[in-house]
Parts: sequence; C-alpha cells; structure tokens
Amino acid sequence: GIVLVAINPYEQLPIYEQDVIYAYSGQNMGDMDPHIFAVAEEAYKQMARDEKNQSIIVSGESGAGKTVSAKYAMRFFATVGGSASETNIEAKVLASSPIMEAIGNAKTTRNDNSSRFGKYIQIGFDKRYHIIGANMRTYLLEKSRVVFQAEDERNYHIFYQLCASSSLPEFKDLGLSKCWHIPVLWW
Repeated sequence: GIVLVAINPYEQLPIYEQDVIYAYSGQNMGDMDPHIFAVAEEAYKQMARDEKNQSIIVSGESGAGKTVSAKYAMRFFATVGGSASETNIEAKVLASSPIMEAIGNAKTTRNDNSSRFGKYIQIGFDKRYHIIGANMRTYLLEKSRVVFQAEDERNYHIFYQLCASSSLPEFKDLGLSKCWHIPVLWW
C-alpha cells in the first residue's frame, strides 16, 4: 500500500487549509506532493470506485502527530463528502477527546500529553459517499502505567485532576470522597 512519512511541525502551517483540501480532491496519487490529503483522497476514490471498505493506518512515536493527522483526514472526508457544513463530523467524532485524554493520557519523558490509547475510528458513508456517522473505539495499550511510572513520568491525568478538584463542592456529588487510595497508584 501507500506509505506517507509525515513530521509533526508542532505549529499550524498553511498546508492543511480548505484550499489545499480542494487542490488534492480528485487528483491521482503522485500527481501532487505527498500529503495526508493525497492519502485520504486515494482511499476515498478507491472506496467509491471499488465499493469496498478502505483503511488508513496512522502510526508513529509519542508526539509524532498521529491524532492531528487523523483529524486532517477526517476533515478531508467531511469536505469532499459534502458533510463539512452539514454535520461537522470531525468535531463530533473528536468531541470526546478532552475526556478521553484525561482518562487515557499521561506525562512521559518525551511528551506531556502522551496518549496511552490506540484509537480505531470507523467513518460511515451513504450511497452518495456523504458521511453519515462515525464510531470510535479505544484500546488501553499500556496498562502497566496504572501501577508504575518511570522517573520523571506521571500517571494518567485523571488522577491528578481528581485530586486537584477534591475541595470543590461538586466533588462530593461524585461519591469519591473515600477513594484516597488513588495516590498509591503513582508511587
């Protein structure tokens, strides 16, 4: 299959804007510079032509920009699939991200917000190839981080957020006032 090597520049660049999506839409792979939109266009085109499911695998080390690349691919599909303004599917699919990050992200020596989850996002299209929905599944890959952290690393953010909010009145409603065994988890 097609392999794209991308580097996370850690800043917004003008290479992911709406006009770039339209520039890659309808193009053949190799006609333009390598880009996440070229990969997304190829998958979209093959889905429509062959009427078969397609997959895009986004892989890389911590901080490589996997989540951002997946967002760009979803933005491409929403735009070329005629769904960008109608459903804003990208925003809906990723709306749970802050909650998932609190529960599934931790501080590592290489990344302050490193995802410990693997994500599988399935985007559904109708017969006209418009996005009609999405489903995201997560897989907790590094269970060992629950009970052990390397030096200079931190456990899942949720533990720290719970402790930091323990004095708030809303905390009492959560029924967690007797769970102060949590600090044991980040020795």
